Amino acid sequence: MTGAAYANASKLQILLGKDLLERLRGKDVLDFGCGVGAEAVEIAGVARSVFGLDILPASIEKARERALAAGVADRCTFGTQPPAKKMDAIISLDSFEHFDDPGDILRQMHDLLRPGGQVVVSFGPPWFHPFGGHFFSVFPWAHLLFSEAALIEWRSGFKSDGATRFREVEGGLNQMTVRRFEKLVAGTPFRLTHLEVVPIRKLRPVANKLTREFTTSIVRCVLERPSLGNATVKDLDDKAGIT
Repeated sequence: MTGAAYANASKLQILLGKDLLERLRGKDVLDFGCGVGAEAVEIAGVARSVFGLDILPASIEKARERALAAGVADRCTFGTQPPAKKMDAIISLDSFEHFDDPGDILRQMHDLLRPGGQVVVSFGPPWFHPFGGHFFSVFPWAHLLFSEAALIEWRSGFKSDGATRFREVEGGLNQMTVRRFEKLVAGTPFRLTHLEVVPIRKLRPVANKLTREFTTSIVRCVLERPSLGNATVKDLDDKAGIT
């Protein structure tokens, strides 16, 4: 939760695997929810092109400065709107618990991928984690013990942005659980090729299917947009509800 685990290390590779960069070599990659661009710049070292997408203009400006300083601005660009071209791969790191409409995000990702492309996701902590409330988890499971209204009222004592829901605070919280994420994925035409729920280290001995909502630290998965085969791009888009 403090970020100390990623000090002097690649967060991208710790969360998504040491072989990830090799899998992205020579590809067009979208970093969906790129923040200040650290991972996008790292990917730009091997990819053909990288586009970092984020809704916060201030983060985009910092990301552009980072890419320029790293000497990869020619192939690593950023914006608050999705790129016009389709991509070979999409990376989503620490974002799915923050998206206001994660189901719509999955549909957008599907539309942005070329057939055969993959979405590689890592997010956490999920909602029932002891600190799944992020800022609102002032102690373990505080976000479950107190009502949303009570926590928002507490926050209003030192934040004046007018937020009245978890979704409205800076960064947003959509109360994502493991089960909800699975249901969202099941409702898309993506093929789920890998799903891993990583338990909290100290709770590993009691982590199982019954306790996983409360013992999961990180959710990792790989989604694939099926190759065309006998279908057309329009067929797949129609199935996803994309026009």
